[in-house]
Amino acid sequence: MVARPADAQSLRPGARPLAGVRVLDLTNVLAGPFCGHQLAHLGADVIKVETPDGGDLARQLGADPDLNRLLMGVSFLAQNAGKRSLTLNLKHPQGKQVFRRLVGGADVVLENFRPGVMARLGLDFEALKLQNPRLVYCAISGFGQDGPMRDLPAYDQIVQGLSGLMSITGARETAPYRVGYPVADTVGGLTAAMAICAALAARDPSGQRPAALIDVSMLESVIATMGWVVSNFLIAGKVPGPLGNDNFTASPSGTFRTGNGPLNIAANKQSQFVAACEVLGVPGLADDPRFASREARLANRDALKTEFERVLAGDAAQSWAAKLNAAGVPAGSVLSVPDALGQAQVLARELIETFDDVPGVDRQVRIARPGVRIDGAPLSVTSPPPRLGEHGRALLREVGYADDAIDALANEGVI
Repeated sequence: MVARPADAQSLRPGARPLAGVRVLDLTNVLAGPFCGHQLAHLGADVIKVETPDGGDLARQLGADPDLNRLLMGVSFLAQNAGKRSLTLNLKHPQGKQVFRRLVGGADVVLENFRPGVMARLGLDFEALKLQNPRLVYCAISGFGQDGPMRDLPAYDQIVQGLSGLMSITGARETAPYRVGYPVADTVGGLTAAMAICAALAARDPSGQRPAALIDVSMLESVIATMGWVVSNFLIAGKVPGPLGNDNFTASPSGTFRTGNGPLNIAANKQSQFVAACEVLGVPGLADDPRFASREARLANRDALKTEFERVLAGDAAQSWAAKLNAAGVPAGSVLSVPDALGQAQVLARELIETFDDVPGVDRQVRIARPGVRIDGAPLSVTSPPPRLGEHGRALLREVGYADDAIDALANEGVI
Protein backbone atom coordinates (compact mmCIF):
# COMPACT_ATOMS: atom_id res chain seq x y z
CA MET A 1 0.00 0.00 0.00
CA VAL A 2 1.29 3.47 -0.89
CA ALA A 3 1.45 5.73 2.16
CA ARG A 4 -0.55 8.95 1.97
CA PRO A 5 1.52 12.11 2.65
CA ALA A 6 0.91 13.41 6.15
CA ASP A 7 -0.54 16.70 4.91
CA ALA A 8 -2.76 15.19 2.21
CA GLN A 9 -6.47 15.82 2.66
CA SER A 10 -8.94 13.01 2.19
CA LEU A 11 -12.09 13.73 0.22
CA ARG A 12 -14.98 13.99 2.64
CA PRO A 13 -17.78 11.44 2.26
CA GLY A 14 -20.11 12.61 -0.47
CA ALA A 15 -17.43 14.80 -2.07
CA ARG A 16 -17.62 15.37 -5.83
CA PRO A 17 -14.13 15.14 -7.38
CA LEU A 18 -15.21 16.76 -10.69
CA ALA A 19 -17.16 19.61 -9.08
CA GLY A 20 -16.66 22.75 -11.16
CA VAL A 21 -16.11 20.79 -14.40
CA ARG A 22 -18.68 21.50 -17.11
CA VAL A 23 -19.34 18.91 -19.81
CA LEU A 24 -21.33 19.58 -22.99
CA ASP A 25 -22.76 16.17 -23.87
CA LEU A 26 -24.05 15.88 -27.44
CA THR A 27 -24.29 12.09 -27.31
CA ASN A 28 -27.14 9.69 -27.93
CA VAL A 29 -28.33 6.25 -26.81
CA LEU A 30 -25.65 4.50 -24.73
CA ALA A 31 -21.87 4.81 -25.17
CA GLY A 32 -21.70 8.59 -24.80
CA PRO A 33 -24.49 8.95 -22.25
CA PHE A 34 -22.93 6.19 -20.15
CA CYS A 35 -19.68 8.17 -20.17
CA GLY A 36 -21.64 11.25 -19.05
CA HIS A 37 -23.31 9.11 -16.37
CA GLN A 38 -19.91 8.41 -14.83
CA LEU A 39 -18.83 12.06 -15.04
CA ALA A 40 -22.07 13.36 -13.52
CA HIS A 41 -21.75 11.01 -10.56
CA LEU A 42 -18.18 12.19 -10.10
CA GLY A 43 -19.55 15.71 -9.72
CA ALA A 44 -19.35 17.25 -13.20
CA ASP A 45 -22.07 19.59 -14.45
CA VAL A 46 -23.15 17.54 -17.47
CA ILE A 47 -25.34 19.42 -19.94
CA LYS A 48 -27.17 17.29 -22.49
CA VAL A 49 -27.38 19.24 -25.72
CA GLU A 50 -30.26 17.55 -27.52
CA THR A 51 -32.09 18.04 -30.79
CA PRO A 52 -35.40 19.91 -30.44
CA ASP A 53 -37.28 17.20 -32.36
CA GLY A 54 -37.21 14.44 -29.74
CA GLY A 55 -33.76 14.65 -28.19
CA ASP A 56 -31.70 11.62 -27.26
CA LEU A 57 -33.13 8.54 -29.02
CA ALA A 58 -32.91 6.69 -25.70
CA ARG A 59 -35.88 8.79 -24.55
CA GLN A 60 -37.98 6.53 -26.81
CA LEU A 61 -36.37 3.23 -25.82
CA GLY A 62 -37.06 0.81 -23.00
CA ALA A 63 -39.52 -1.77 -21.74
CA ASP A 64 -42.35 0.68 -20.90
CA PRO A 65 -44.20 2.06 -23.96
CA ASP A 66 -45.95 4.76 -21.91
CA LEU A 67 -42.63 6.22 -20.77
CA ASN A 68 -41.32 6.03 -24.34
CA ARG A 69 -44.25 8.14 -25.54
CA LEU A 70 -43.48 10.68 -22.82
CA LEU A 71 -39.84 10.87 -24.04
CA MET A 72 -38.71 9.53 -20.67
CA GLY A 73 -37.94 5.96 -21.72
CA VAL A 74 -36.32 3.57 -19.27
CA SER A 75 -33.16 3.49 -21.40
CA PHE A 76 -32.85 7.24 -20.94
CA LEU A 77 -33.68 7.21 -17.23
CA ALA A 78 -30.99 4.59 -16.61
CA GLN A 79 -28.05 6.86 -17.33
CA ASN A 80 -29.04 10.50 -17.34
CA ALA A 81 -29.70 11.38 -13.70
CA GLY A 82 -27.87 14.48 -12.51
CA LYS A 83 -27.66 16.01 -15.98
CA ARG A 84 -29.30 19.15 -17.35
CA SER A 85 -31.04 19.28 -20.73
CA LEU A 86 -30.91 22.00 -23.38
CA THR A 87 -32.40 21.60 -26.86
CA LEU A 88 -30.39 23.18 -29.65
CA ASN A 89 -30.49 22.96 -33.44
CA LEU A 90 -26.83 22.79 -34.40
CA LYS A 91 -27.67 23.05 -38.09
CA HIS A 92 -29.04 26.56 -37.61
CA PRO A 93 -26.47 29.39 -37.73
CA GLN A 94 -27.76 30.82 -34.47
CA GLY A 95 -27.64 27.33 -32.94
CA LYS A 96 -23.96 27.13 -33.78
CA GLN A 97 -23.45 30.57 -32.24
CA VAL A 98 -25.17 29.50 -29.03
CA PHE A 99 -23.08 26.34 -28.87
CA ARG A 100 -19.83 28.23 -29.35
CA ARG A 101 -20.78 30.51 -26.47
CA LEU A 102 -21.46 27.46 -24.30
CA VAL A 103 -18.09 25.99 -25.27
CA GLY A 104 -16.35 29.13 -24.06
CA GLY A 105 -17.39 28.32 -20.51
CA ALA A 106 -17.08 24.53 -20.70
CA ASP A 107 -14.26 22.11 -19.97
CA VAL A 108 -15.34 19.12 -22.07
CA VAL A 109 -17.24 18.47 -25.27
CA LEU A 110 -18.44 14.88 -25.64
CA GLU A 111 -19.93 13.58 -28.89
CA ASN A 112 -20.62 10.24 -30.58
CA PHE A 113 -21.56 11.27 -34.09
CA ARG A 114 -20.08 9.51 -37.09
CA PRO A 115 -16.61 10.87 -37.90
CA GLY A 116 -16.82 14.04 -39.96
CA VAL A 117 -20.26 15.21 -38.80
CA MET A 118 -18.94 17.85 -36.40
CA ALA A 119 -16.47 19.10 -39.01
CA ARG A 120 -19.30 19.58 -41.52
CA LEU A 121 -21.14 21.58 -38.86
CA GLY A 122 -18.03 23.72 -38.31
CA LEU A 123 -17.93 22.57 -34.70
CA ASP A 124 -15.03 20.11 -34.66
CA PHE A 125 -12.09 20.20 -32.26
CA GLU A 126 -9.97 22.61 -34.29
CA ALA A 127 -12.84 25.08 -34.60
CA LEU A 128 -13.94 24.86 -30.97
CA LYS A 129 -10.39 25.13 -29.66
CA LEU A 130 -10.43 28.71 -30.93
CA GLN A 131 -13.29 29.36 -28.50
CA ASN A 132 -11.61 27.56 -25.64
CA PRO A 133 -7.85 26.86 -25.77
CA ARG A 134 -8.09 24.41 -22.86
CA LEU A 135 -10.97 22.35 -24.26
CA VAL A 136 -11.03 18.58 -23.79
CA TYR A 137 -12.87 17.20 -26.81
CA CYS A 138 -13.87 13.53 -26.74
CA ALA A 139 -15.29 11.75 -29.78
CA ILE A 140 -16.66 8.23 -29.34
CA SER A 141 -17.28 6.21 -32.50
CA GLY A 142 -17.50 2.61 -33.56
CA PHE A 143 -14.09 2.41 -35.20
CA GLY A 144 -12.24 5.66 -34.54
CA GLN A 145 -11.77 8.92 -36.37
CA ASP A 146 -9.49 7.48 -39.07
CA GLY A 147 -8.74 4.19 -40.78
CA PRO A 148 -10.56 2.33 -43.57
CA MET A 149 -13.65 1.55 -41.44
CA ARG A 150 -14.16 4.99 -39.92
CA ASP A 151 -17.29 5.79 -41.96
CA LEU A 152 -19.08 2.47 -41.42
CA PRO A 153 -22.17 2.46 -39.19
CA ALA A 154 -21.59 0.77 -35.85
CA TYR A 155 -23.94 -0.62 -33.26
CA ASP A 156 -23.08 -2.63 -30.19
CA GLN A 157 -23.75 -6.03 -31.75
CA ILE A 158 -21.74 -5.16 -34.86
CA VAL A 159 -18.76 -4.25 -32.68
CA GLN A 160 -19.18 -7.38 -30.56
CA GLY A 161 -18.92 -9.46 -33.72
CA LEU A 162 -16.01 -7.57 -35.28
CA SER A 163 -14.00 -7.58 -32.04
CA GLY A 164 -13.91 -11.37 -31.82
CA LEU A 165 -15.91 -11.24 -28.59
CA MET A 166 -18.85 -13.20 -29.96
CA SER A 167 -16.57 -15.94 -31.26
CA ILE A 168 -15.56 -16.85 -27.71
CA THR A 169 -19.00 -16.39 -26.12
CA GLY A 170 -21.27 -19.40 -25.77
CA ALA A 171 -20.52 -23.11 -25.81
CA ARG A 172 -18.87 -25.00 -28.66
CA GLU A 173 -22.31 -26.07 -29.89
CA THR A 174 -23.95 -22.65 -29.60
CA ALA A 175 -21.31 -19.98 -30.33
CA PRO A 176 -21.18 -17.30 -31.52
CA TYR A 177 -23.30 -15.53 -28.91
CA ARG A 178 -23.57 -11.87 -28.12
CA VAL A 179 -23.04 -10.80 -24.53
CA GLY A 180 -26.47 -10.27 -22.96
CA TYR A 181 -26.19 -6.50 -22.56
CA PRO A 182 -24.59 -3.79 -24.76
CA VAL A 183 -21.07 -4.41 -23.51
CA ALA A 184 -19.31 -2.66 -26.41
CA ASP A 185 -21.23 0.57 -25.83
CA THR A 186 -20.62 0.35 -22.10
CA VAL A 187 -16.91 -0.36 -22.40
CA GLY A 188 -16.59 2.50 -24.90
CA GLY A 189 -18.27 4.85 -22.44
CA LEU A 190 -16.06 3.77 -19.55
CA THR A 191 -12.94 4.15 -21.71
CA ALA A 192 -14.00 7.67 -22.66
CA ALA A 193 -14.70 8.66 -19.05
CA MET A 194 -11.26 7.41 -17.98
CA ALA A 195 -9.54 9.34 -20.79
CA ILE A 196 -11.49 12.53 -20.04
CA CYS A 197 -10.53 12.41 -16.37
CA ALA A 198 -6.88 11.96 -17.35
CA ALA A 199 -7.03 14.89 -19.77
CA LEU A 200 -8.66 17.10 -17.14
CA ALA A 201 -5.77 16.34 -14.78
CA ALA A 202 -3.05 17.09 -17.35
CA ARG A 203 -0.92 20.25 -17.06
CA ASP A 204 1.63 21.78 -19.42
CA PRO A 205 4.94 23.25 -18.18
CA SER A 206 3.21 26.54 -17.38
CA GLY A 207 0.73 24.77 -15.13
CA GLN A 208 -2.20 25.21 -17.55
CA ARG A 209 -4.38 22.40 -18.80
CA PRO A 210 -3.66 21.88 -22.50
CA ALA A 211 -6.39 21.23 -25.03
CA ALA A 212 -6.87 17.56 -25.84
CA LEU A 213 -8.54 15.61 -28.63
CA ILE A 214 -9.64 12.18 -27.40
CA ASP A 215 -10.53 9.60 -30.05
CA VAL A 216 -12.30 6.55 -28.56
CA SER A 217 -12.91 3.53 -30.78
CA MET A 218 -15.50 1.11 -29.41
CA LEU A 219 -13.88 -1.69 -31.42
CA GLU A 220 -10.45 -1.06 -29.93
CA SER A 221 -11.88 -0.52 -26.45
CA VAL A 222 -13.50 -3.95 -26.48
CA ILE A 223 -10.42 -5.71 -27.87
CA ALA A 224 -8.33 -4.01 -25.18
CA THR A 225 -10.51 -5.58 -22.46
CA MET A 226 -9.90 -9.03 -23.95
CA GLY A 227 -6.25 -8.89 -22.95
CA TRP A 228 -5.83 -12.48 -21.76
CA VAL A 229 -7.41 -14.18 -24.76
CA VAL A 230 -5.82 -11.73 -27.20
CA SER A 231 -2.39 -12.31 -25.66
CA ASN A 232 -2.86 -16.06 -25.74
CA PHE A 233 -3.00 -15.65 -29.51
CA LEU A 234 -0.42 -12.87 -29.94
CA ILE A 235 2.19 -14.39 -27.65
CA ALA A 236 1.42 -18.10 -27.38
CA GLY A 237 -0.17 -18.62 -30.79
CA LYS A 238 -3.34 -20.17 -29.35
CA VAL A 239 -6.52 -19.24 -31.17
CA PRO A 240 -9.26 -18.65 -28.55
CA GLY A 241 -12.52 -20.52 -28.88
CA PRO A 242 -15.84 -20.75 -27.07
CA LEU A 243 -15.79 -22.64 -23.77
CA GLY A 244 -19.29 -21.90 -22.54
CA ASN A 245 -19.15 -21.33 -18.80
CA ASP A 246 -15.75 -22.96 -18.33
CA ASN A 247 -12.69 -20.93 -17.40
CA PHE A 248 -9.98 -21.32 -20.03
CA THR A 249 -7.16 -21.05 -17.48
CA ALA A 250 -8.28 -23.51 -14.80
CA SER A 251 -10.46 -26.48 -13.88
CA PRO A 252 -12.68 -27.03 -11.94
CA SER A 253 -13.63 -23.44 -12.71
CA GLY A 254 -16.99 -22.84 -14.32
CA THR A 255 -20.69 -23.54 -13.87
CA PHE A 256 -21.92 -26.84 -12.43
CA ARG A 257 -25.36 -28.42 -12.07
CA THR A 258 -26.53 -29.07 -8.51
CA GLY A 259 -29.65 -30.54 -6.94
CA ASN A 260 -31.28 -27.10 -7.21
CA GLY A 261 -29.85 -24.40 -9.46
CA PRO A 262 -26.52 -23.80 -11.21
CA LEU A 263 -23.37 -23.11 -9.18
CA ASN A 264 -20.22 -21.27 -10.17
CA ILE A 265 -17.00 -22.67 -8.71
CA ALA A 266 -13.61 -21.03 -9.27
CA ALA A 267 -11.08 -23.47 -7.80
CA ASN A 268 -8.20 -21.88 -9.71
CA LYS A 269 -5.41 -22.78 -7.28
CA GLN A 270 -4.18 -26.26 -6.43
CA SER A 271 -5.05 -25.71 -2.77
CA GLN A 272 -8.59 -24.67 -3.72
CA PHE A 273 -9.04 -27.82 -5.83
CA VAL A 274 -7.91 -29.98 -2.94
CA ALA A 275 -10.25 -28.13 -0.57
CA ALA A 276 -13.17 -28.49 -2.98
CA CYS A 277 -12.59 -32.24 -3.16
CA GLU A 278 -12.67 -32.39 0.64
CA VAL A 279 -15.93 -30.42 0.83
CA LEU A 280 -17.56 -32.69 -1.75
CA GLY A 281 -16.35 -35.78 0.07
CA VAL A 282 -14.20 -37.03 -2.80
CA PRO A 283 -10.63 -36.39 -1.56
CA GLY A 284 -9.28 -39.16 -3.78
CA LEU A 285 -9.86 -37.02 -6.88
CA ALA A 286 -7.00 -34.76 -5.80
CA ASP A 287 -4.57 -37.69 -6.24
CA ASP A 288 -6.17 -39.09 -9.39
CA PRO A 289 -3.55 -38.80 -12.19
CA ARG A 290 -6.24 -37.32 -14.46
CA PHE A 291 -6.69 -34.39 -12.11
CA ALA A 292 -3.53 -34.11 -9.99
CA SER A 293 -2.05 -31.12 -11.87
CA ARG A 294 -3.51 -27.98 -13.46
CA GLU A 295 -2.62 -29.19 -16.95
CA ALA A 296 -4.12 -32.62 -16.32
CA ARG A 297 -7.37 -31.08 -15.07
CA LEU A 298 -7.64 -28.87 -18.15
CA ALA A 299 -7.06 -31.90 -20.40
CA ASN A 300 -9.73 -33.89 -18.53
CA ARG A 301 -12.14 -31.06 -17.76
CA ASP A 302 -15.28 -32.94 -18.84
CA ALA A 303 -14.47 -36.01 -16.73
CA LEU A 304 -13.79 -33.85 -13.67
CA LYS A 305 -17.05 -31.97 -14.18
CA THR A 306 -18.95 -35.26 -14.30
CA GLU A 307 -17.35 -36.37 -11.03
CA PHE A 308 -18.20 -33.08 -9.32
CA GLU A 309 -21.77 -32.91 -10.59
CA ARG A 310 -22.47 -36.45 -9.38
CA VAL A 311 -21.90 -35.22 -5.83
CA LEU A 312 -23.33 -31.71 -6.27
CA ALA A 313 -26.68 -33.24 -7.24
CA GLY A 314 -27.18 -34.09 -3.58
CA ASP A 315 -27.75 -30.50 -2.40
CA ALA A 316 -28.78 -27.02 -3.62
CA ALA A 317 -26.45 -24.47 -5.15
CA GLN A 318 -26.81 -22.01 -2.28
CA SER A 319 -25.91 -24.67 0.29
CA TRP A 320 -22.86 -25.83 -1.65
CA ALA A 321 -21.72 -22.23 -2.10
CA ALA A 322 -21.77 -21.67 1.67
CA LYS A 323 -19.78 -24.87 2.32
CA LEU A 324 -17.20 -24.14 -0.37
CA ASN A 325 -16.72 -20.52 0.65
CA ALA A 326 -16.20 -21.61 4.26
CA ALA A 327 -13.36 -23.80 3.02
CA GLY A 328 -11.77 -20.93 1.05
CA VAL A 329 -13.06 -22.02 -2.35
CA PRO A 330 -14.73 -19.20 -4.36
CA ALA A 331 -18.28 -20.25 -5.25
CA GLY A 332 -21.67 -18.64 -5.80
CA SER A 333 -25.13 -19.26 -7.17
CA VAL A 334 -26.12 -18.05 -10.63
CA LEU A 335 -28.77 -15.42 -9.97
CA SER A 336 -31.46 -13.68 -11.97
CA VAL A 337 -31.19 -9.90 -12.29
CA PRO A 338 -33.93 -9.31 -9.67
CA ASP A 339 -32.20 -11.69 -7.25
CA ALA A 340 -28.83 -10.06 -7.91
CA LEU A 341 -30.25 -6.61 -7.12
CA GLY A 342 -31.87 -7.93 -3.96
CA GLN A 343 -28.69 -9.33 -2.44
CA ALA A 344 -27.89 -8.02 1.02
CA GLN A 345 -24.41 -7.01 -0.21
CA VAL A 346 -25.80 -4.86 -3.03
CA LEU A 347 -28.35 -3.25 -0.72
CA ALA A 348 -25.79 -2.57 2.01
CA ARG A 349 -23.45 -0.86 -0.45
CA GLU A 350 -26.26 1.42 -1.70
CA LEU A 351 -25.64 0.73 -5.38
CA ILE A 352 -29.21 1.65 -6.28
CA GLU A 353 -30.14 5.33 -6.35
CA THR A 354 -33.80 6.30 -5.92
CA PHE A 355 -35.70 9.37 -7.13
CA ASP A 356 -39.25 9.82 -5.86
CA ASP A 357 -40.33 12.90 -7.82
CA VAL A 358 -39.18 12.82 -11.45
CA PRO A 359 -40.87 15.44 -13.65
CA GLY A 360 -42.82 13.75 -16.43
CA VAL A 361 -42.69 10.31 -14.80
CA ASP A 362 -45.56 8.89 -12.76
CA ARG A 363 -43.52 6.54 -10.60
CA GLN A 364 -40.41 6.13 -8.51
CA VAL A 365 -37.23 5.88 -10.59
CA ARG A 366 -34.44 3.59 -9.41
CA ILE A 367 -31.10 3.45 -11.22
CA ALA A 368 -27.70 1.84 -10.72
CA ARG A 369 -24.96 4.20 -9.59
CA PRO A 370 -21.37 3.67 -10.77
CA GLY A 371 -19.85 0.91 -8.65
CA VAL A 372 -17.46 3.25 -6.85
CA ARG A 373 -17.19 4.60 -3.31
CA ILE A 374 -14.93 7.50 -2.39
CA ASP A 375 -13.91 7.72 1.25
CA GLY A 376 -16.75 5.43 2.24
CA ALA A 377 -19.58 7.10 0.34
CA PRO A 378 -21.24 5.95 -2.90
CA LEU A 379 -21.21 8.35 -5.83
CA SER A 380 -24.50 10.18 -6.20
CA VAL A 381 -26.20 13.02 -8.04
CA THR A 382 -28.62 15.60 -6.72
CA SER A 383 -31.25 15.67 -9.47
CA PRO A 384 -33.27 13.13 -11.48
CA PRO A 385 -33.05 12.58 -15.25
CA PRO A 386 -34.23 15.75 -17.01
CA ARG A 387 -37.20 16.33 -19.25
CA LEU A 388 -36.29 17.31 -22.79
CA GLY A 389 -35.07 20.91 -22.73
CA GLU A 390 -35.95 21.29 -19.05
CA HIS A 391 -33.00 23.56 -18.24
CA GLY A 392 -32.69 25.40 -21.55
CA ARG A 393 -33.69 28.89 -20.43
CA ALA A 394 -31.65 28.72 -17.23
CA LEU A 395 -28.55 27.58 -19.10
CA LEU A 396 -28.87 30.29 -21.72
CA ARG A 397 -29.23 32.92 -19.01
CA GLU A 398 -26.03 31.55 -17.43
CA VAL A 399 -24.09 32.36 -20.61
CA GLY A 400 -25.55 35.84 -20.95
CA TYR A 401 -28.73 35.57 -23.01
CA ALA A 402 -31.57 37.87 -22.01
CA ASP A 403 -35.14 36.61 -21.94
CA ASP A 404 -36.14 38.41 -25.12
CA ALA A 405 -33.17 36.89 -26.95
CA ILE A 406 -34.14 33.45 -25.67
CA ASP A 407 -37.71 34.00 -26.89
CA ALA A 408 -36.33 34.92 -30.32
CA LEU A 409 -34.26 31.73 -30.43
CA ALA A 410 -37.35 29.71 -29.57
CA ASN A 411 -39.41 31.44 -32.26
CA GLU A 412 -36.69 30.68 -34.83
CA GLY A 413 -36.67 26.97 -33.88
CA VAL A 414 -33.10 27.20 -32.60
CA ILE A 415 -34.05 25.87 -29.17
